[in-house]
Amino acid sequence: MNKLLLSAMALVLALSFSSCASKKEFVYFQGCDSLYLAAQNIEQQYEMRIKPADNIMVKITCEKPELLRIFAQDVMMGSAYQQGTNVQGTHVNNVYGYTVNNKGEVTLPAIGSVKVDGMTTDECADAIEKKIIAAQLIQNPDVTVRLMNARVAVVGGVRRPGMINLTSERNTIIDVLAQAGDVDDDGLKKNIKLFREVNGERVMYNVDLTRSDVFTNPAFYVQQNDMIYVEPNRSKAIKASPGYTYLSVGAQVLGAISTIVSTVVLIIKL
Repeated sequence: MNKLLLSAMALVLALSFSSCASKKEFVYFQGCDSLYLAAQNIEQQYEMRIKPADNIMVKITCEKPELLRIFAQDVMMGSAYQQGTNVQGTHVNNVYGYTVNNKGEVTLPAIGSVKVDGMTTDECADAIEKKIIAAQLIQNPDVTVRLMNARVAVVGGVRRPGMINLTSERNTIIDVLAQAGDVDDDGLKKNIKLFREVNGERVMYNVDLTRSDVFTNPAFYVQQNDMIYVEPNRSKAIKASPGYTYLSVGAQVLGAISTIVSTVVLIIKL
């Protein structure tokens, strides 16, 4: 009886420890209750920066729409979006899509090349406005710039891997993973890798979603063209291996044999 009681107690303790371990592995933002008793300043750069091969939308407006004709003379091949303004019965385009070249520049009609690599969209708009004013084309232009092809790849242990389109310029890794269906049961929340191109180099950041300091991680705010990899845990790899299949089948066979033998022995005793 004592041995049975000790065995039961050991089983309860084992289950308790395994429960605690699993909680530490899967619960998000552990320690936030104490860390965020007071508001924390946001120190990371969350605005996306323009990079080579990006497509950007440039919209130019002014008080005298007829001055926009010089920009409407340009015909952009493969423009993603164009919008027109009617000027005295003439259709004038004032919104165009431009592709940033390998030098980090876009070329606009009348003002030529503008260096935009590494700029935010607001900084890019300001640079284009200054170029227009310097060329004495429009005195008070109003330029708006938006990224048109911002997206992030998510692969590995998520429920819906694939390309995630970014609908704003402030996106967190939590936003992206939520759109991918969150980390699945076989994914490791403690070992997420984010790959990013920075100044012509590819860098990797490790993200642990179970830690409260994840909000200060340089990879918490994503950038366009980031690639996020959620590592699957070992149990998934083991279950997918041929050895596990053989062991599983073998265990089922041994279980069946054990049941048959026990039944035969019971019949003999009767």
